[in-house]
Amino acid sequence: MKKRYTEEQIIKAIKDHEAGVKVDDICRRLGISTGTFYNWRSKYAGMEVNEAKRMKDLELENNKLKRILAEKLLEVEALKDVISKKW
Repeated sequence: MKKRYTEEQIIKAIKDHEAGVKVDDICRRLGISTGTFYNWRSKYAGMEVNEAKRMKDLELENNKLKRILAEKLLEVEALKDVISKKW
């Protein structure tokens, strides 16, 4: 079963670790692996909750823009194919 944790929960776990709580204790409390904790730490270390939310919003916007770009590039290629055909 995959659990979904909020940025607040993730950042609180990282701050707990920085305050001296052992990684194993944090992982046991949240029901996550140590690998998950260290992935979170590499992504969210030093961030505040509002910064993490902003980063998530930017990632979503970036993915949307990438999708739009890919669609437009496909349209351009299709138009080039049509134009290159001799009538």
